[in-house]
Amino acid sequence: MPFIKVETNISVDDVEGASRKLSALAVRLLGKPEQYVLAIMEPDKALLFGGTADPAAFVSLNSIGLPEDRTTELSQGICSFMQEIFGIPGERVYIAFQDIQRNMFGWNSGTF
Repeated sequence: MPFIKVETNISVDDVEGASRKLSALAVRLLGKPEQYVLAIMEPDKALLFGGTADPAAFVSLNSIGLPEDRTTELSQGICSFMQEIFGIPGERVYIAFQDIQRNMFGWNSGTF
């Protein structure tokens, strides 16, 4: 049940297309089936980073079984993606990782 969310202060012309790219990124980074990935792209946020409104982003990556020993690798992958796709440099991206317990995430009238 990977969940990836990007909140950014930049404008994005094709939000659905960006969301599809986020979904594919989560699949590639975590090796989970895309049928369970939730991807959310939230552009045009009132977001300051380091006191400036230069392009910046806050990314949340949550998953059952998120590998804590791979967070540096995951951060590199996300920052490369943010630079390549949105032109946001890695030093303007914060990432929150969360490993979620199966019984603490609901879906389809139950939990995982």
